[in-house]
Amino acid sequence: MERLLEALRRLGTGEASIPASLVGDVVFWFGLFLVFLGALVLVQALRGRSWVADVVASLTVPLFMLLGVMAGLTLVGIGGAYGIQRWGLLQRWHFAEWPRGVHYLILSLLAVVVVLVLITVLVLFLVWWERKISGHIQNRYGPTETGWYGLLQTLADGIKLLNKEDIIPAGADPILFTLAPCVIVAASFGLYAALPFSESLVIARMNVGLLWVVALGSLTVIGILMAGWAQNNKWALFGGMRSAAQVVSYEIPGGLALLSALTLVGSLDLVEIGRAQAGGRWLVWSSPFSFVAFLIYYIASLAETNRTPFDLPEAESELVAGYFTEYTSIRFSMFFLAEYANMFAVSVLAAVVFLGAWHGPVLPGPVWVVLKALALVFLTMLVRWTFPRFRVDQLMAFCWKFLIPLGFVCLLGNAVWALLEGGVRQ
Repeated sequence: MERLLEALRRLGTGEASIPASLVGDVVFWFGLFLVFLGALVLVQALRGRSWVADVVASLTVPLFMLLGVMAGLTLVGIGGAYGIQRWGLLQRWHFAEWPRGVHYLILSLLAVVVVLVLITVLVLFLVWWERKISGHIQNRYGPTETGWYGLLQTLADGIKLLNKEDIIPAGADPILFTLAPCVIVAASFGLYAALPFSESLVIARMNVGLLWVVALGSLTVIGILMAGWAQNNKWALFGGMRSAAQVVSYEIPGGLALLSALTLVGSLDLVEIGRAQAGGRWLVWSSPFSFVAFLIYYIASLAETNRTPFDLPEAESELVAGYFTEYTSIRFSMFFLAEYANMFAVSVLAAVVFLGAWHGPVLPGPVWVVLKALALVFLTMLVRWTFPRFRVDQLMAFCWKFLIPLGFVCLLGNAVWALLEGGVRQ
């Protein structure tokens, strides 16, 4: 934020111009975009002749969309910077003389809009991607008719949901019923404020960034409890209570896993954690305890995001639809928006803390973070369509009798490992 403010101030006073590196970025992104576009056209020509071609297409489309979005954002950025410099908008409006608080407010609002748009588009893509993956696992194609390769199917479903009647049950608490999905979505989107996609690409860098992400991640259970209680429905109430017990329980091994990794870094700043993994020194490989801690965190993240086999709060075979049984229209879709936004956020956190963050060859840092996160999301989707759901007693026993003791072992083991290695990384 500070760098962006300084750049805008210098543009506003005429002290700086558009860096030439931005032009190179545009050429780079569009070059990769065209390469993947050509590959997708080839795969599309072969689709239907072999299941291998269809699977390759499903895995290639995410890269194609990622590169297209990055190219578009870079083009918009350089176009906006050129327009600001060409017509002297900031000088004309005396932007440099505005109070610093106004600068922060404008940039914060822009950041909120960008995050809302990007995460919403990402969720639309992730829903489509999961439907394609589940289709391949079950020996079918998944969405194919709405849009090219079925890409517009999720958008069509969203428009359909918007046209549904918004119903509040007669016996429900209207205030809590309305606020519950808003709380869940706000907590899910707030996670991205502290998640770094590179050393400088972070909305709000905090010295307790990891604590911020963990705290907001646990706030979703408040919204789920509100939804379960407000509906005046026993199935929804059971789902809300299950979620509270599940999330509170699995936060403990997840937190222990993150703490065990932090013993090797000595900082809660996510940027510092990512910086400590430069040169291929990924924390997941730094010690045997770190690898086990990564597995514990990944399992706990499945439980905290209510993903199969830990989706007891919405078990349709027992609770109809769990804590969102009585929700319809846009409120119903907000729960799914929060679920997929949470799933990607915990994957980004795992990539930053354990998997080398933004460090990698050739490609820019933000691309590496997104690719690592998408790989974990892909694994999460495979788990959902492979394993059956736990029983409630199995779910809680697995946490308290196995994951939590193992988390303490990893924490103590990494602490001893750090001492033997001569202290934390710098």
